[in-house]
Amino acid sequence: MNANIMCEYSREEWISGFTKMNVDSIDKLRSKMPELRAELRDPHRYQEVYNFAFSWAREKGQKCLQLETALAMWNLLYVDDRRWQYIDDWCEFLQKHHNRAISKDTWVQLYEFARQIKPDFSNFDEAGAWPYLMDEFVDHMKKQNGMAVDS
Repeated sequence: MNANIMCEYSREEWISGFTKMNVDSIDKLRSKMPELRAELRDPHRYQEVYNFAFSWAREKGQKCLQLETALAMWNLLYVDDRRWQYIDDWCEFLQKHHNRAISKDTWVQLYEFARQIKPDFSNFDEAGAWPYLMDEFVDHMKKQNGMAVDS
């Protein structure tokens, strides 16, 4: 619907969004939902929605996303066939060890991290350009799973 702010829709956003979807009733919206969910199976479309979600969910005037909001959004975005096996661990790690707002860089890089890094972290390069939170998360997970931690 191209709304600029989560849970706030201007009349123009509302009308334009539903017109684009060819929806003019609750029943049509219900019948449209499977198609909208199916759209997210396309990796390019999913990445667009994922990146849009950061700006959409931010509070007005803020550059970062509040941690609680980020956690909720990740739990909505990483579901079903888009599930990242470490999403629960990631959220728990952030709550225990970070407990601060999430930057746009961390948000975007988590998408790439979840897509590129193998479940055993064997292709994770600590000298790479990952945000420090990713480095700390990998070390945390390796320790938790009894794997060797790179020095």
